[in-house]
Amino acid sequence: QVQLVESGGGLVQPGGSLRLSCAASGFTFSNYFMRWYRQAPGKERELVAGISAASDITNYLDSVKGRFTISRDNGKNTVFLQMNSLKPEDTAVYYCHPNGSPYWGQGTQVTVSS
Repeated sequence: QVQLVESGGGLVQPGGSLRLSCAASGFTFSNYFMRWYRQAPGKERELVAGISAASDITNYLDSVKGRFTISRDNGKNTVFLQMNSLKPEDTAVYYCHPNGSPYWGQGTQVTVSS
């Protein structure tokens, strides 16, 4: 069955960095545009970044441009989100998602606090 396992979250001070990973299985990962979303307490889930199947197209939420970088390794069925210069407003649960599919992982918590 389809599995999406996010990891790499944690508690970090403002200005710090984290690298999230999402290991996918059960579907043809290399066929899908992949996205990272996040959801903060009391807020709607928002799209953070996306990457095309061939990694030739990426897009980002305006507030994370220049700080976050999405990448993927199709050989390892994994998508990454490198997050630098983290801010308290980046605090949320982060999810990866194959675009257009019904599949979601359990998410990984990112907390930015001093």
